[in-house]
Amino acid sequence: MDKTTVLKDRERIIIRTSWLSVGANVLLAASKAVIGLISGSIAVVLDALNNLSDVLSSVVTIAGASLANKKPDKKHPLGYGRIEYLSSLAVAAIIFYAGVTAFTESVKKIAAPTSPDFSLVSLIVIGLAVIVKFFLGKYVRAAGKRTGSGALSASGSDALFDSVISASVFVSAVIYKYTGLNLEGFVGVIIACFIIKAAIEIVAESANDILGQRLDRELLSSIRRTIYEEDRILGVYDLILHSYGHGKLIGSVHIEIPHDMTAWEIDAAERRIAENVYEKHSVILAGISIYCANPRFDNLYDKVTDIIRRHDGVLQIHGFYADAESKRLNVDVILDYDLSDRQKVYEDICGELSRKLPDWKTNVTLDVDF
Repeated sequence: MDKTTVLKDRERIIIRTSWLSVGANVLLAASKAVIGLISGSIAVVLDALNNLSDVLSSVVTIAGASLANKKPDKKHPLGYGRIEYLSSLAVAAIIFYAGVTAFTESVKKIAAPTSPDFSLVSLIVIGLAVIVKFFLGKYVRAAGKRTGSGALSASGSDALFDSVISASVFVSAVIYKYTGLNLEGFVGVIIACFIIKAAIEIVAESANDILGQRLDRELLSSIRRTIYEEDRILGVYDLILHSYGHGKLIGSVHIEIPHDMTAWEIDAAERRIAENVYEKHSVILAGISIYCANPRFDNLYDKVTDIIRRHDGVLQIHGFYADAESKRLNVDVILDYDLSDRQKVYEDICGELSRKLPDWKTNVTLDVDF
């Protein structure tokens, strides 16, 4: 199955699941609203409002999935995949608004409580709604994980939270009907806190996607292994991947090669690497840069690496380059982010290299640990 077909199937699953969620939540919201208004229960009315927010969330998810698969154009040559991150934020905003509204109304109900009147039929309907919401949430979240849709996963998780919330409404209604103990306002506050918490978690996850977070270590390792399958590759460094939406990863990498490879051999190797990485991992390597290993400077390389490795927190040394004519020496160093003062360790390395190699103009690059 080609990549275009996979993306179309993904869009179809997301939209179909979201429309199913819309239909189910409309029915749940309508039934709960009727029961809440007839019985005078603020908790049931707020639960209905929560279901309505889920309807809006599903509509936003549908719009996001449709727009994300728009073809690239002059304005956005890499496509519209990242719009799904924005749709997840929109879903979070809707959920947050519903939570704040629920909290406000519940506090009012605690201050001025009223006596709801639940019939046996209304209790049965609320109980059935709990079951429907639970299985709907599991189905939607599973579809979100299967398709890699953050918005759909968020909607599914929210639906599972809602089933717990609806269960608490059901329990409070049963308690009131048979004991007279009114927990309406307090249950409403608990509902509101769960809703707000879910919204904050969605915002945090979406913000990480937008800001750019560390990708899966196994994916990075598997790409490196694929590159090493090419003959005469001595090292793979600085593998950087940028996400432009689900299944749209574009990146660059540095490879270390022997000094005696010809331009023709390098060009052929780069093409094979790019093709293999795309075929096996669906990742586009837009740039492959070269580090050249020169045995002429092996002794100098050993001395430089020995000096650097004596310092705490050194994770990797690469990109070694020495020019005997200009006496220029370059090397890249990756330091652990857990160091209390990475900058000081970096400056100590630079200072020690300058002192112990006075004949060389040393340039140490503090590289990023991807």
